[in-house]
Amino acid sequence: MNLTPSSSFLAALTTRFQALQQRIQQLPPAGARPLTVAGRVSGWVTARATLALAGLPGVAITSEAVHIHALVARGLPLNQVLETVAHTLKNAGCLRGWRNELLDVVGEGQVLGVIERAALRPLGMLTRAVHLNAWTPDGRLWVARRSATKTTDPDMLDTLVGGLAGAGESLDTALLRESYEEAGLAPQVLGGRTPVRVITRMHRHLPEGYQVEDALVSECVLDAEVRPVNQDGEVSEIMALDIEDVWARILADEFTLEAELVVLDSLMARLRV
Repeated sequence: MNLTPSSSFLAALTTRFQALQQRIQQLPPAGARPLTVAGRVSGWVTARATLALAGLPGVAITSEAVHIHALVARGLPLNQVLETVAHTLKNAGCLRGWRNELLDVVGEGQVLGVIERAALRPLGMLTRAVHLNAWTPDGRLWVARRSATKTTDPDMLDTLVGGLAGAGESLDTALLRESYEEAGLAPQVLGGRTPVRVITRMHRHLPEGYQVEDALVSECVLDAEVRPVNQDGEVSEIMALDIEDVWARILADEFTLEAELVVLDSLMARLRV
């Protein structure tokens, strides 16, 4: 395959990427209401979640929006209210599992508090997903296959490293943590990676709510002797694929939607150099 910037292959990648961008930009679900936290716009609450939160201390519901705030006079700081919100949604059957993992609550660019990860989608809150596209010296891309036990996209192909930034984590810290957990890569083998950059912000309907997520990526070339090995049991296979094979698997819809987005972005960038 002629991998030059003027090739028809680059045009095909671009067309696929543009079509994917349209798929990941969806309006909030029907019946969802804007959410504010501590007075700042922070998400979109599903109709089901809104009903579950009615009457909860620290939650005010109007016909136009849902508002979450601290109740200082009653000794309820914001994070305690957010914790109660998450448990209330769990008891109402609005959550998809429970992760025992806290993520930042972000409103208008500011971190306002923390909440259980599983509660973010019913509340339509922003998440930040960091990915690593790692290449071999001879130009193959390392990709991972998700475990068959994953609750979302089991057995599908994924970026070598991908995960959400946790509460209080910088993007670099999150990427390094995920790189070790998912691929056994120590920071010293990632010294030449590019800075984390935003590809896009996704807005997508999910069964449990609304995904509002920044997709971010860093790139690196791993030394020939480096062999990624999964550490957390969430990956069943790691392999290095040449570009033609990656493209064939994209066309066969073998990648998760997020992974396809990140991989396509990387392929286009490499071909344009």
